[in-house]
Amino acid sequence: MSGDVVGSESKAFYGESSVDLVRRLCDSGIKRIALLTRHSVREFNREVHDLVNPLTDEGRHHCRLFGHALPKQLVVRGYASPPERCVETARIVIDAHRTGGGGSAGGRQSGSTRPVESLGVFYALDQIKMWKSLQSSNGLSGFITRWAAGDVPADAMIPADDAARLIARSSLARLRGGAEQHHLDFCVTHDMTILLLRDRLLRRPAATHSVNFLEALALYEANGAVWLQAADSEPANLSAELG
Repeated sequence: MSGDVVGSESKAFYGESSVDLVRRLCDSGIKRIALLTRHSVREFNREVHDLVNPLTDEGRHHCRLFGHALPKQLVVRGYASPPERCVETARIVIDAHRTGGGGSAGGRQSGSTRPVESLGVFYALDQIKMWKSLQSSNGLSGFITRWAAGDVPADAMIPADDAARLIARSSLARLRGGAEQHHLDFCVTHDMTILLLRDRLLRRPAATHSVNFLEALALYEANGAVWLQAADSEPANLSAELG
C-alpha cells in the first residue's frame, strides 16, 4: 500500500525467500499452508487512489517466476485483497504453477482466485483519516508503531491487535476448510498487513523491517498448534493468541 522503499532482494526474483520457506515446510512434512503474501511490483502513480495502482510488467514477470518455483505437489488456491493488483498477482502465480506442471492432487487442479475482504484494508474505518495519519508518520513502519500503541484516531482504525488476530483467524478457517492433503492457500495482501502481522503476532518490531514485494508469512498447523513464520524468523506459536 505505501510508498515506503522496500528492502533489497538479492535473489533471482522477488519472493524467492517466500518460496524457500514453503519448500522447507513441505520438506518437514507440513501439508497445508496459508501463505500471506504482499502483491508483486506495482506502479506508484500519485495521481490516482493508491489502491488503483496496477502491477507493472516487471511485477507480472516476477509472479511467473514465483509460480514456476513453487513445489509441484501443491494444489494452490488463490485468495486476494480486492484491488486488481492483488487479484492479478494471485492469478498469474497460480497459472504459472499449473502450466509448469504443478497443482494436481487426487485428480484436482489448482483453482482460480477469489477476492476476500479480510485480506484488504478492512481495518481502516475511515480511509481519509488513515491516510492522513500515515502521511504524518515516519513511513509505514512508523505508522504501524503508532497504530499498535493506540496513537491513531479511534474512529480511523480497528485496534491493531484485533485486526491482526482477525486476519490470522480468517486465514486459518479457510485453510482448515481445504479438501487437499498437499495444498497452499496463496493469500495476496498489502505491505501494511504483512508488517502488522510481523509486529503484533511475530513480535518483530515494525521499525526494524520493510516489506518486499512477494514477501510472505506462512500460517500452518503442526504438533497440535498453530504457527506463523517468516523466512527470516523462527515460528511463533499462535494457539493461545488465536484462542
